[in-house]
Amino acid sequence: MNLDDEQRKRVTEWIAQGLKLSEIQSRLSSELGVQMTYMDVRFLVDDLKLTPKDVERPKTPTAALPGPGSASAPNNRSTAAVPPPAAKPGKISVQVDQVARPGAMVSGKVTFSDGKTAEWYFDQAGRLGLVPQEQGYRPSESDLQQFQAALDGELSKMGF
Repeated sequence: MNLDDEQRKRVTEWIAQGLKLSEIQSRLSSELGVQMTYMDVRFLVDDLKLTPKDVERPKTPTAALPGPGSASAPNNRSTAAVPPPAAKPGKISVQVDQVARPGAMVSGKVTFSDGKTAEWYFDQAGRLGLVPQEQGYRPSESDLQQFQAALDGELSKMGF
């Protein structure tokens, strides 16, 4: 999607204010009437040569990677070999797979504040998808916003 100069200027201002990509996605929709996927917003910010400000994140120990013999087939995802860490009540926990699921550019797992889990992925078109472990489960709007922000942080750490 092409934005005009005024819209690009607004995105630049929002980045300067320290807004997260998920917040910019929401503002594009609510203030400018522009619907974009999360990945489209990431590409837009990259195209504008902008860098979101890093928010001070609490230090968390990194999970140990599986040993050399633990993943025998190249399509095994690392999160299958390493159980996801237990989420604290009220906290969102996001993990990124070392090898993306088939058909996805990047994928992983999320544990929502109520303890329910889902697999997430970005497909080849950059659309974010969620596959809940419990059929019919829908996370709250607040959890979804926290998930997008946490996902943005994790992907930023990896250089995405």
